[in-house]
Amino acid sequence: MADRTFLEWPFFDDRHRELANALEPWCEREVVDHHGPDVDSECRKLVRKLAEGGLLNCAAPDPLDPQDKLDVRSLCLVRETLARHSGLADFVFSMQGLGSGAISLFGSPELKRIYLPEIRKGRMIGAFALSEPEAGSDVASLTTTAVKRGPDYILNGRKAWISNGGIADIYTVFARTGEGPGSRGLSAFVVEAKTPQFVVADRIDVMAPHPLATLDFAGAKVPATNMLGKPGDGFKIAMATLDVFRPTVGAAALGFARRALEEALKRSTTRQLYGKPLSDMQMTQAKLAQMALGIDASALLVYRAAWAKDRGAERITREAAMAKLYATESAQKTIDDAVQLFGAMGVVSGTPVERLYREIRALRIYEGASEVQLQIIARQVLAEFGRGGDQGGK
Repeated sequence: MADRTFLEWPFFDDRHRELANALEPWCEREVVDHHGPDVDSECRKLVRKLAEGGLLNCAAPDPLDPQDKLDVRSLCLVRETLARHSGLADFVFSMQGLGSGAISLFGSPELKRIYLPEIRKGRMIGAFALSEPEAGSDVASLTTTAVKRGPDYILNGRKAWISNGGIADIYTVFARTGEGPGSRGLSAFVVEAKTPQFVVADRIDVMAPHPLATLDFAGAKVPATNMLGKPGDGFKIAMATLDVFRPTVGAAALGFARRALEEALKRSTTRQLYGKPLSDMQMTQAKLAQMALGIDASALLVYRAAWAKDRGAERITREAAMAKLYATESAQKTIDDAVQLFGAMGVVSGTPVERLYREIRALRIYEGASEVQLQIIARQVLAEFGRGGDQGGK
């Protein structure tokens, strides 16, 4: 059983502790960490299962309840727990949130009414279509265009590395509408998968299998009423959505790391080396200590960011970047050390630590690579220094 003392930290309310306490037995009953070869089918099953368990209520607010908002601490708790049990289950939950997050935050009442109940009930699958072949982290360089024509916008361009591509029913698509240069000329739209002239160009196989695709728009007609916010709000919408979901990437990494530590503890206390348990060796103890340290530090950063957002902070750019960066990098090291402690068994396909080794790697890239997070943090620190003057340097 993973450490749960962190639930007593002041970042959480009683409702979060109740959620965490209900999540664990549900995952033990309903979630497995091995899946069949048809990943699309497995994802659809997991969407239905998460909906039946009520977990998708955390991913998409109830549009009929004005008090129901995205709660980042709840999102993080769900992702951490799911990731510890199954990387694919975590992926499915996260994409229901990210794929509809911009609708939750910026959608008109009508768009919320149409789409959010379908996401909550698992009857629709969402996707977030931001990246392009030559524009990933550099959002201001997007080239997909949306041109106003009567009551519609006409979309042309290509999106790449889109999770849930090929199985999603709706896509939040970011395109250039030209209100200004760079980031000031972007807008966001809800695009249904059945839209004519919108096609899934190809599917992409990755080391930790999940639906991933390239999307093509060749004159796809989207109603102007499907725009999120106002023309030119796209960059703001993308960044605000990522502010909410970046800490949850750190939470998923935290779940992976906790599972790796559990597996390392079981292995090192039962594996005999030179007539005594592997855990008796000082080098092993040092690895285990570093794992535990990284996990606690990651949890503090992740739940600080989530708490700050839930407490009403308009932006948590610095906190979110720190949480994602540290938690994913630390989890990679924790999992690598767990594989090392397993020895040859650590690289056998299908073992828990081998699966974790493949699953953690993408988290250091998507929603802003680690190098981008470093740049974000540095810019924030420099901006804060500039606002305070340069007295500290005199």
